[in-house]
Amino acid sequence: MNSSDNRPGQPAEQRARELWHEAAQRIDPATVERLRAARRRALHPPPAPAHRTARWLIPTGAFAVIVLATLMVWRPPHPSARPAQASSATDAGGEFDNELPPDADKADPNLYQNLDFYGWLAASNRRPASR
Repeated sequence: MNSSDNRPGQPAEQRARELWHEAAQRIDPATVERLRAARRRALHPPPAPAHRTARWLIPTGAFAVIVLATLMVWRPPHPSARPAQASSATDAGGEFDNELPPDADKADPNLYQNLDFYGWLAASNRRPASR
């Protein structure tokens, strides 16, 4: 005896299957054709429409290139292009620590008297404190 024959709902399942086969034999031809068409549509869906993003890709890329080129050509002037503002900011605040020495015509001539001292000071500032 097979283990599938011992299932409790087996007679009801078999009866339902027989009724289904009987009903399938008595279906009118128009319904059969509609069922076959539905099965075909379900198994073979229509091809997906072409993506619209591909159609917008080239114009969008071209626009981005134009914007980038425009920004590179018409960028605002560099802050060092305005010497009057830069010199007034360094003279007034003294907050900007520049690596370059001041211009010779704008600097105090006394600064150039003790260049050895300033060299020693710069070298001692570079060494880490050993405390």
